[in-house]
Amino acid sequence: MAGATLYTVIVADDEDELREAVCTMIPWEELGFRLAGSAGNGLDALQLVEKYEPDLLLTDIRMPFISGIELARQVREVRPATNIAFLSGYDDFAYAQQAIQYNIISYMLKPLTIEGLGKELRAIRQKIDAQYALFRKSGPVGGEQKVRAAEVMPLVLDGYAEPEPEAQLEAYAREVGLLRDVEDRPCYTVMVSTLLSREGANRTTPSFAASIDRLAAKYLRSVSFFSGGKVVTVLLGNPSDFEEYLHILADELPQMARRALDGRCRMGISRMVRSLASLHGAYREAVEALRQGEHSGEGAQFIRDLSPAVQGGELLCQRALELLDQRYMDADLSLVSLSGMLDVSPNHLSACIKKYAGDTFINILIRRRMEAGRELVTGTELKLQEISRRCGYTDQHYFSYCFKKYCGESPNAMRRRLSAERTGEGA
Repeated sequence: MAGATLYTVIVADDEDELREAVCTMIPWEELGFRLAGSAGNGLDALQLVEKYEPDLLLTDIRMPFISGIELARQVREVRPATNIAFLSGYDDFAYAQQAIQYNIISYMLKPLTIEGLGKELRAIRQKIDAQYALFRKSGPVGGEQKVRAAEVMPLVLDGYAEPEPEAQLEAYAREVGLLRDVEDRPCYTVMVSTLLSREGANRTTPSFAASIDRLAAKYLRSVSFFSGGKVVTVLLGNPSDFEEYLHILADELPQMARRALDGRCRMGISRMVRSLASLHGAYREAVEALRQGEHSGEGAQFIRDLSPAVQGGELLCQRALELLDQRYMDADLSLVSLSGMLDVSPNHLSACIKKYAGDTFINILIRRRMEAGRELVTGTELKLQEISRRCGYTDQHYFSYCFKKYCGESPNAMRRRLSAERTGEGA
């Protein structure tokens, strides 16, 4: 595909022979892809996704340590724009459908021939092309969405000395379809976005509002409009929706803008508010967050991350590492749960950790767990199952794999070696 953009791909399968065949026998560039790496288990696949930020992850659904569905969930948190194609056995198909919300672009049933896989990769290439084409599709917001935007715009932009009663505002919102019925009482967050060229010039146009709404619809209800060189988006949902999806949208939007529009997207995001009358205050917060984030090349700036308690990125990183040091034995510890403890966005925390600690959250967590594991392996006679549990692993084999990868030998091999060394010293 001369002249066409090559989409990056990572292949993950625990069957070494199959993985090697896929990596070496598929004419990747001819199909519009560039192979960035391969992995034999879900953990290695996740680390490769963090490192290379691929357009496509081709993975078996049954993977050691991290299942295909869990891998898809975690990939969405670190690289939401990555599409995922599952290779699965017939009995796994219904299981695989549980992951439909995680950017699953294809299900392929094993056994699959190289020719069959090549044909499916061509189809995936066309689907990814269509995703980016839809995102960059020109034209302003229209139809019912335009009516909703017209209703919301004055609430957002204008500060009323004597605001209308909330009940009256909600009645208007129901009339234009922003709210569904009298039982629909969502919370709101305002996001202000700009699209910049590589050189930093403002390239934001009214059509960018439609692009944002198309993308936001995957996660939250939204209405966007163009105003003063920026796009203003009102996002609607319940608190759990915002907790789960807002940081993902805030990551995916810059990724899509970079790939589809060859531009840099910056966003300012307000706190969550509970009434339409509060939208103007939320808008002011979002604008201030956008202004404060001007020093960054792209990405989201959440207003809550600018509070005096978390402003210092180096201090925040230090607090995060201290918490990680205290909680590494918790099997459910994640970037999202850690950010909740610190009351900051996962996006901000991830960026701070990378900047000031020089590595990703998951790599730092694994390293801390392995350091603890080595102390327990060498300094105690605890069984591996108990050591695994104390290091945050419910699967002993998962712990042993990470241990060997980090320390260069398995826990049992290390114990045997140290025992032989001590015996030799005592001889």
